[in-house]
Amino acid sequence: MAKFTAEDKLQAVNQYLNGSESSREIAKSLGTDHKAILKWVKQYEYNGVEAFIKRCTNYTQQFRLDVLNFMVGNGTSLNETAAIFKITSPSTIRVWKRQFKTQGIDALQPKQKGRPSMKKESHPSSKPSATERSTEVLEARIKQLEMENEYSKKLSILVQNKEKSPNKTSTSSL
Repeated sequence: MAKFTAEDKLQAVNQYLNGSESSREIAKSLGTDHKAILKWVKQYEYNGVEAFIKRCTNYTQQFRLDVLNFMVGNGTSLNETAAIFKITSPSTIRVWKRQFKTQGIDALQPKQKGRPSMKKESHPSSKPSATERSTEVLEARIKQLEMENEYSKKLSILVQNKEKSPNKTSTSSL
């Protein structure tokens, strides 16, 4: 199905509302389905020319829930509900309704659009921070110095004991 400009839609709606042509005749001349013409007419009746101006289509979870509650509470059709809430495609509401029935309210949460970022996410819990690493390095250095200190003390004690021992052998007597 071809995309139509706001002017095309407005012209088709005016032709239909003037009664000069039927929805089928207008649809045939535009190369679309007559139901599309009726949908445009309904949107125009509720919102005027604003119905054909493109808007952001990022709907919040609460908005989606409000639309579904309105439709059920008032018994309006998909086309009528879409026209009232300025939703360009009634099938969007059908999708929300199906998602809500099968997966619950969490399914109405808007999904992030577009391609995911290539930026690598840092995981602070898996890698220690710079301060934690520096603390670990310092503690390891302290432990090493303590061991070196103990070693030198033991070595000096051994040397002193060897000098005091009575069976001292000298290399000069050999």
